[in-house]
Amino acid sequence: MHSKEFVWIPNVGNDDNRIADGLDLRIEFFHENGVSGDKGLFGPCSVLEVMIGISRRLAWFAGDGPEGWAWQLLRNLELHKMYDPLSRRKAEKADEIIEKLIWRNYRKDGVGGFFPLAWPSRDQTQVEIWYQMNEFIGEIHPEY
Repeated sequence: MHSKEFVWIPNVGNDDNRIADGLDLRIEFFHENGVSGDKGLFGPCSVLEVMIGISRRLAWFAGDGPEGWAWQLLRNLELHKMYDPLSRRKAEKADEIIEKLIWRNYRKDGVGGFFPLAWPSRDQTQVEIWYQMNEFIGEIHPEY
């Protein structure tokens, strides 16, 4: 996940904000670890950085810790079953899952993406991640 660039698809709109969250996370990490200058600061945002950024937003918005939300996102993607050392077959499967996420080739109900829904209001491949997240929270925590 760290070696895969998260790509913003402009026709969906505003998912560049999730990239900004991921890059803010990188800046925070560099600052906390005394990394000076712009060494490594610029460059593409990884899927991992976006996922951690989303998990922090989920924690802020719906409570619980970002670690638990990160695991939830991994489960939603069905990547929780992938652990080192990865066989070639599992590595290919993980790569396939991540590519499906990046290019929004998941199902219209969000299955295969970060936020699978039981009752989607519209095609989730055409909805920005922020609104997918809100709809997901509404399904699992209706009190919000």
